[in-house]
Order: sequence, then structure tokens, then C-alpha cells
Amino acid sequence: MPDSALNGHFRWEGADLLLRLRVSPQASRDQVSGLLADRLKVAITAPPIDGKANAHLVKYIGKQFGVAKSRVEVVNGQASRRKTVRISDPRKLPKCFMVTNKKH
Repeated sequence: MPDSALNGHFRWEGADLLLRLRVSPQASRDQVSGLLADRLKVAITAPPIDGKANAHLVKYIGKQFGVAKSRVEVVNGQASRRKTVRISDPRKLPKCFMVTNKKH
């Protein structure tokens, strides 16, 4: 699925949630640090070698949304910092992931 199909940094497709992320590997801790344009900034501690960053990201996202890592998939951007992640039927919705940039 092309990234342009998403509106903002998240979108629902039935029971699946798609997130557009800007991932910073090899950080001092795992955390969500706000929006950067149409992507959510996520820092993870794993290094960007041999798929370790993607595996760690999948595990981190799964834990945050209350699902097994098998229900989290990097669907776009496997070798990039700009990623799209699909979460199948998330059990919880952490507020830090669902932020918006609404202007009033």
C-alpha cells in the first residue's frame, strides 16, 4: 500500500490500524516524541542493523497496543526510517500514538 493512501499519521482499515512513523534507531530509550509533519516520531533503542530495529519496533508497538508481535507488521519502509506499520485489532490505544495536529 502506498504511504499516500494514509491521511495524517494513522488510519483505520476495518479492525486494523495503520500508523505512519519516523523511526529513530539506537536511541537512549524507547519512546514516542510527537508528530513530524504527517508521521509520528518513535525512538527505539535497537541499532539499525540486520533487521534488529524493525524487530524491536514490532515488539515495542505490540506491547503498547496490547497485541502479540505477530499482529504487528512493517508494511512499508523496511529499510527506511519512514515506515508504515499495520496493527491487527489493537486491544488498547495509547494516547501518545493517537495525537493530532488539529489547528483551531
